[in-house]
Amino acid sequence: MATTELPANLRADVETLWAYHDMGHQPRHCDVGIGLGSHDLGVAIHAAQLYQQGLFERIVFTGANAPTTIERFPRGEAVHYREHAIELGVPADAILIETAATNTSQNLTNTRQVLADGDIHPASVMLISRPYQQRRAYATCRKVWPEVDVICLSRPLPLDKYIATIGDADRVINMLVGDTQRITEYARLGFAIEQDMPEPVHAAYQRLVDAGFTNRLI
Repeated sequence: MATTELPANLRADVETLWAYHDMGHQPRHCDVGIGLGSHDLGVAIHAAQLYQQGLFERIVFTGANAPTTIERFPRGEAVHYREHAIELGVPADAILIETAATNTSQNLTNTRQVLADGDIHPASVMLISRPYQQRRAYATCRKVWPEVDVICLSRPLPLDKYIATIGDADRVINMLVGDTQRITEYARLGFAIEQDMPEPVHAAYQRLVDAGFTNRLI
């Protein structure tokens, strides 16, 4: 049975990875907000909040489905995100959707095309993602869309509260471990720019892998 309790013997390592993936970007006005599809409806919630704060005038929600989202969002991540943002008060005509992407690179390249099709050519974008996807999203954007000024934000929840919203500590740890691996592997494969990974982060990652959190490794 899933638990939201973070085991005490894992806390320090999980907190190390959690802090590493937070880019620490400060909210500021951008031309477009881009909500990256996932299992986490908090992305849509935070995108709606940022829109209502006047930080952008247009949102693009992007994402088809992954094995982790098909049950929760059967019509696709972007479609469900859009519906939820509208429920939260975002005008429907402020939202575009991209419904084919199945990875972060496609999220960004497809979104750029959707915007271009509407004669929208942003100089700056705000990527809204799960907390532990920030660093990978940033690195991918710098690789595939280098001309745009990019910042990354997530719903500002502390680790334990975030785990409670997801409802499964093991799932969050596995996702954190998987995204940490992707920082180096995706750069090696040419999908993203290289980023520094301090030794304490790598050591925390390795201990969590050794503890069996390997479900999201590639």
